[in-house]
Amino acid sequence: MALQELKVNKLRTFLSLFGITIGIFCIIGVMALVDSLKQKIKSDIDALGTNTIFIDKWEYLNSSDYPWWKFVNRPAVKYSELKLLQERTTLASNICFMDNQTVNLHYKNFQYSNVSVNGVSEDFSVIQKLKIGYGRYLNRNEFERGSSVGVVGYEVASQLFGVAQAAVGKAINVEGKRINIIGVLEKQGKSIAQFFDYDNSVILGYYCYANIFNINNNNSSPVLIVMAKPGVSNTALVDELRGAMRQVRRLSPRQSDNFALNDINVLSNNTDSIFSAINWGGIFIAGLSLVVGVFGVANIMFVTVKERTGQIGLKKALGAKSGSILTEFLIESAFLCSLGGAIGLLLVFILSLILSAFLPFPIFIAGHIIVIAFTICIVFGILAGIIPAMQAARLNPVTAIRK
Repeated sequence: MALQELKVNKLRTFLSLFGITIGIFCIIGVMALVDSLKQKIKSDIDALGTNTIFIDKWEYLNSSDYPWWKFVNRPAVKYSELKLLQERTTLASNICFMDNQTVNLHYKNFQYSNVSVNGVSEDFSVIQKLKIGYGRYLNRNEFERGSSVGVVGYEVASQLFGVAQAAVGKAINVEGKRINIIGVLEKQGKSIAQFFDYDNSVILGYYCYANIFNINNNNSSPVLIVMAKPGVSNTALVDELRGAMRQVRRLSPRQSDNFALNDINVLSNNTDSIFSAINWGGIFIAGLSLVVGVFGVANIMFVTVKERTGQIGLKKALGAKSGSILTEFLIESAFLCSLGGAIGLLLVFILSLILSAFLPFPIFIAGHIIVIAFTICIVFGILAGIIPAMQAARLNPVTAIRK
């Protein structure tokens, strides 16, 4: 009977479904977009290592009232502190040093701008889990001797040499220094939480890097990256590193820390609270359009009850119980809302395919979002039809047949 009503009153059905469709489209669209963006940022953060601590002069999440100017005056992390820290830690499996500066690369008459040149120690590739697409990574001798060799990112290789694999064996100019390319990193793709853009980077051994750049200038941003041993919590590692760094820097008990220990897990967990607030805000705003759609369905159901009053009276005269009449109209109302929700989901799916081609991350509709969508449709459908259905169920059969 619900399908028959849809066919007979096409315009009315379209208008009632349109409000529900737009409401579900807005709510599910917001949830899918926020969920996809959250997953992308968390995956980018997790790529840094879920069991790693970044030792820096800066706090990545300054949750205290520590003034900015004190961060500026803190001493930068130094390469010489790497070995001292290794001697004082037992919970760390690997520790590496990293510094970087942004420059323009040259190859013959070609130039590629805004490339991050990273000077790293030997364990960097282990902690960051770098994968080589072509060629090889630096070996121990090249790190220790400061050999003029390096690994470039996929985008750098593609832009300078046409195809990435052609970069291996070529030489580029980095601030007047000739660097032989021995490897190309696998393509990483675009990143939202862009801590390290490896596609647009060059990786050098620290000693080679120090021969090219002034490592004491204000443009550098050195860090020590520490990875915990299997089974060691980040909390325990942070406690040990705090004591070890205070020893390395010879801080007295009365002196406060002049370094920051940044737990990557905290960054990842912090995204949940941020996106939860964004999600609920978006759902509230989008939910207003769904409420308008529900009122539209309720209005249509009142009209439907009015038009079918004679049918209702005849059914009750033949023995139909009030509960059957109530159920009939509630099912019809829920069906209308579910159909509108299905159309809304289809529109979100089409939009997600279009946006995924332009955004730096794919948009997906998770299974729980689909369940939420149809649950909302059924619940709101019942709410929209409950009053008209109760009116229909309470009709006197004699009075109803006369109308």
